[in-house]
Amino acid sequence: MAGPLIEAVGVVKRFGRLAAVDRVSLSIGEGEFFALLGPSGCGKTTLLRLIAGFEAPDEGAIRIDGQDMTGVEPQDRPVGMVFQSYALFPHMSVARNVGYGLRVTGVAPPEIERRVAEALDLVRLGDLGARMPAQLSGGQRQRVALARALVKRPRVLLLDEPLSALDAKLREQMRQELVRLRQSVGITFLIVTHDQSEALSMADRIAVMDEGRVCQVAAPAELYEHPADRFVAAFIGRINLFAGHPAGVIDDGAGRRLIVDSAALGQVAVPVNGRGVPTGAVSLGVRPEKLRLDRAPSEDGRIRLGGRVAEIAYFGETSQVVLDLDGGGTVSVALSNATRAGGPPAAPGEAAWASWEARDMVVMEG
Repeated sequence: MAGPLIEAVGVVKRFGRLAAVDRVSLSIGEGEFFALLGPSGCGKTTLLRLIAGFEAPDEGAIRIDGQDMTGVEPQDRPVGMVFQSYALFPHMSVARNVGYGLRVTGVAPPEIERRVAEALDLVRLGDLGARMPAQLSGGQRQRVALARALVKRPRVLLLDEPLSALDAKLREQMRQELVRLRQSVGITFLIVTHDQSEALSMADRIAVMDEGRVCQVAAPAELYEHPADRFVAAFIGRINLFAGHPAGVIDDGAGRRLIVDSAALGQVAVPVNGRGVPTGAVSLGVRPEKLRLDRAPSEDGRIRLGGRVAEIAYFGETSQVVLDLDGGGTVSVALSNATRAGGPPAAPGEAAWASWEARDMVVMEG
């Protein structure tokens, strides 16, 4: 990754007594596809608006390409913005919408025409320049908004929940389109989303936010497999969590493992994967797809919990099975529907056992 193009340094933004952004520091590299991910109200859109210049920080600084953006107006920053609502002018054609920013800055008409054509070709709307926004589908309107931002050749493209107004199938198509666009234009993309699948499928790195703070910044696989805390673990996909207390560390040549005493699981040894060893209460997590569901217990060294099937949810490629455990609580198992005749090995109400390998667990403080 190249050096940082965008830097937030100790940024604070308050609205009354509420710190919408609370001492956030992060850096985004040249050419990165970076995602700000979190629930509604976590501060991700406010941080995006601070970078765009629509808000000013109460403390800290925003730097773009090494330049402090304090006092720099939005139109003078090297960024393009795609809003959640697309914000197209309904009385202007597609081509005039795309060229609007160039016209107001005094670019010569022949240059506007050439750059608008290039931008529309880039988003695959080259033959729709004469249409009005009302004549377009939701996906086409979103592409017009992208073209309008890209036509000014920004260093950074900022996207605020750009896919939220689209249906599920179109969202999936536009995810692929955004990745293709980033590869085509080679600029930095910064997207705000509350949709974990959007962030995981598109971004090079993700910052997970909660209550104005950044909880963890990592690549998608690192976030999913090694979440820093319970919030990140639960927000990035489904996870089964068990409380426990550290009881020591062993190293038998296969790597360090933390011994944890858990009321639900007994004593288990969990790899610490190079992380610091927690000393207080911990949570043990295992993703549902790491679990196996059996109708009878077996002795193969796996961690195992018995119970009865409470519910089965069918999602097409997978089925989610919830087991009411004999000792209290529940556990979720994600099963692949690998064959047309396939299905869960147990029906609601039947006894079943969920099992997994200790190496598939992650340990988190708290």
